[in-house]
Amino acid sequence: MHPLRARSSVGSEHLVYTQGVRGSNPFAPTTKTFTFLVKVFLLLQDLFYLYILHSAKLDKFYIGSTSNLEARLQKHLSNHKGYTSRTKDWEIMYSEKFESKIEAEKREKQIKNWKSKQMIIKLIAQNKV
Repeated sequence: MHPLRARSSVGSEHLVYTQGVRGSNPFAPTTKTFTFLVKVFLLLQDLFYLYILHSAKLDKFYIGSTSNLEARLQKHLSNHKGYTSRTKDWEIMYSEKFESKIEAEKREKQIKNWKSKQMIIKLIAQNKV
């Protein structure tokens, strides 16, 4: 008898399963695929925001995007390294909601490319409630 063959209890010969082959099952997702799908699902569930912060002390604006506006503001106000660490008086002056991270980042880039404090002030003033 061949070394990879065995006899079943009924006497028929069959191949012995010796090892699995990773990723060979087209119907079962691999760990990477599953992780990717979870990330996509989470991205689709969240809203994303473009936001503009202002520091009165520095008289500067900061433009960013996030999926959690409140948590992001707390991060800016915490002890960290970076542009917003210089002062702790940042306030959210403006925000826009988006269905995707890509849309929010596209709008962030658009506003940053203005390179105009006056245009940012005008945007904020137009949308004050």
